Amino acid sequence: MTENLTKETFLEKVFNFEKNKEWTFEGKVPAIIDFYADWCGPCKMIAPILEQLSEEYGEALTIYKVDTEAEQELAAAFAIRSIPSMLFCPMGEVPQMANGALPKAQLEQIIKDVLKLEK
Repeated sequence: MTENLTKETFLEKVFNFEKNKEWTFEGKVPAIIDFYADWCGPCKMIAPILEQLSEEYGEALTIYKVDTEAEQELAAAFAIRSIPSMLFCPMGEVPQMANGALPKAQLEQIIKDVLKLEK
């Protein structure tokens, strides 16, 4: 199941960029943060894929969504210029950003390579 984040919940569950200058991931398992907007066609295309991945990986992976229209400060903090943009947050490593509506197979490869998760 995906979860929508506000700035407040993002600071608590992902990264408190107001307190920390260096990346410190607050999550208990690897995560994907999907930066999207309701009007964005490609965002709507990947939404069901992210839901599928959430079901397939279960408790091993958290998928968050950030509405860039409602959370403009968060979008600015991560220099989001195009949507969809996804931030892949592995445990204990620097996150990586990917832009565009990636196909499911490519997302699965990133989950395996960056987040170090196998189904």
